[in-house]
Amino acid sequence: MPIEYISTKTGGLGLKVLDIKGLKKSFGEVKALDGLDLEVIKGEIFGLLGPNGSGKTTTIKVLLGLLRPDGGEVQVLGHPLKGCPCLSRIGYMPQETALYEDLTVRENLKLFSGIYGMKNSEFLEREEEVLTFVNLLDRRDFTLGDLSGGQRHRVSLAASMIHSPELLFLDEPTVGVDPPLRARFWKTFRGLRESGMTILMTTHYMDEAKNCDRIGLMRQGRLIATGSPVKIMRETGTDNLEDAFLSLAVVKGSEGVNA
Repeated sequence: MPIEYISTKTGGLGLKVLDIKGLKKSFGEVKALDGLDLEVIKGEIFGLLGPNGSGKTTTIKVLLGLLRPDGGEVQVLGHPLKGCPCLSRIGYMPQETALYEDLTVRENLKLFSGIYGMKNSEFLEREEEVLTFVNLLDRRDFTLGDLSGGQRHRVSLAASMIHSPELLFLDEPTVGVDPPLRARFWKTFRGLRESGMTILMTTHYMDEAKNCDRIGLMRQGRLIATGSPVKIMRETGTDNLEDAFLSLAVVKGSEGVNA
């Protein structure tokens, strides 16, 4: 399969890890995704922004194979979505913590390492690294139910990256967390990017999207703008992303700006 590249914000070329064309998904009369086009390049943090119901979580669930699309073409890490052989190279942190509260932190991570097909020796080598990364090494023998909500969130992040994925999906990773923890999460995300990981995340917090390399503003299952936060604000003549979104949303049939 030929390697595909797209232009990056720096003017160079980047390898596509996600290539989505005309993605559609409906639930009865509701069009959750209405011809979504999206490209994400290797080594960037790409944020999908939009209000609840705009199609952000549906997008991630389709890309993970948890929902079957109604139409469109999807390539993940260079492979078609159907029968994709690369799921072991992908990590996923859902919005709701999918962990077992009666197990310890270590036991939860061990469980997820088995799901990802890791050998015990690989897990033992990786466990200390990820727990140090999320600052929970001293809590690894604590039962999850005895941890704070913020600490459980960090365990969820550790579980999603225990197998060193190339591509990490984060669905509203900072929802319900306090500002100091949110800042710590973003420091962690930037560290993952520096290690070479690609991150696709969803959020409805317009203010924190400035931390992303590129963003896509979603409305009614489609992107109305893609590009760097600074350029999107510049193109819309606004000084914040909320106003930029509102400006673009009122343009009938807008194709958005490609900043």
